[in-house]
Amino acid sequence: MTPLDHTRAAAVLLGLVVGCGGPAPPTLRDAGRDPAELRAMLADPDPEVQARGALGLSRDGAAARQAVHELIPLLKSSTPLVRQNAALGLAAAGPEARPAVPALTEALKDTEWAVRRQAALALGAVGSEAKPAVPALKKLDADPSKLVRDAAKEARAKIGG
Repeated sequence: MTPLDHTRAAAVLLGLVVGCGGPAPPTLRDAGRDPAELRAMLADPDPEVQARGALGLSRDGAAARQAVHELIPLLKSSTPLVRQNAALGLAAAGPEARPAVPALTEALKDTEWAVRRQAALALGAVGSEAKPAVPALKKLDADPSKLVRDAAKEARAKIGG
């Protein structure tokens, strides 16, 4: 058995697989994956794999910066967790996620509060280059989720608007 097989077996025993209490935490399933492998996961047809790849990249700013152009299209995924984790990865890329500002601004209108929140935080991580998003961030002052409202306020403070 390979180390990955051992990890999968442990996840099954712990009831952490899909259908047995939800997906396994990425720390169990993706331990030891290198940035190239995580980037390849973004192109996988399985949304769960895409979400895990984006989450893995979010833990390594340098890797996330290299994957900005691969993360942007995932903001349009039909799967909320993929969209949320793509925004999380873009936040980790910081100012180098500047090309994602239009897509992140659009994500502020997402139906899922967690996606809106993470998109706002990602725009804040971009900093002053995300200034075009300030009007959309201001609209989130009326969001039903306090977490989203707080994230938008924090983002505007970082952007300078």
